[in-house]
Amino acid sequence: MVGLPSMRVAVISDVHSNLAALDAVLSHAETQGVEQIWHLGDGVGYGPDPDAVIQRMVETAAASVMGNHDAAAVGLIPRDEFNPLAAKANAWTAERINEESKSFLMGLPHIERKGLYTRVHGTLRSPLWEYLVTVEAAAAHFAAQETPYSFVGHTHIPLVITELATGRFDVLASDDGAVVDLGEERVCINPGSVGQPRDGDPRSSYAILDTAATTVTFHRVPYDVRATQRRMRELGLPEQLAARLARGR
Repeated sequence: MVGLPSMRVAVISDVHSNLAALDAVLSHAETQGVEQIWHLGDGVGYGPDPDAVIQRMVETAAASVMGNHDAAAVGLIPRDEFNPLAAKANAWTAERINEESKSFLMGLPHIERKGLYTRVHGTLRSPLWEYLVTVEAAAAHFAAQETPYSFVGHTHIPLVITELATGRFDVLASDDGAVVDLGEERVCINPGSVGQPRDGDPRSSYAILDTAATTVTFHRVPYDVRATQRRMRELGLPEQLAARLARGR
């Protein structure tokens, strides 16, 4: 299978309309010599700046896939399975995004394969909805994985899942600065969330793929959480969604 040209790729996910967080990550990625951006879905939902976040995606030519919040914001799926706070924020988003944003979200693919790498928001069995958090979900995901390596989002938690020769899976939580060597075993990597981390660390989480070194390095980036919280409160988004940003939950 043909790989990609040598490059450094910022792999980001779950920005959730948090412009301050996205800008901090993009600035950090620039200092790391990143040449391309892959976005694993859920650019919108929860946060206060959906149009501005999508505009950044366009400006940076981010290669994006669709997440469940993206799909719901443009009416492609119902909000029935969202929790009440998520549904309220998504309805708020749907009412406010402009036509350019709607067109961008409508055009996102569910799955992208390029060279050695596959990108999807949830899992390859259920691209928009399934969380890759169980052995059964991992088995189904890897059964559908046609490339050596895949990247997923959705859980908001940075993880490395390796398919072992025994048919079992090794799961490793990844901290700031952790480096994963991509070897012979099939691997799925979750870079965590830019806009709403849920692992107890409020700093934005993302990863950098180095196709030449065949490594993935995880990064945590601080951003102005209070600025995003102020925006959310000013715009009338649920208080619980603003408060959770400071806890990384």
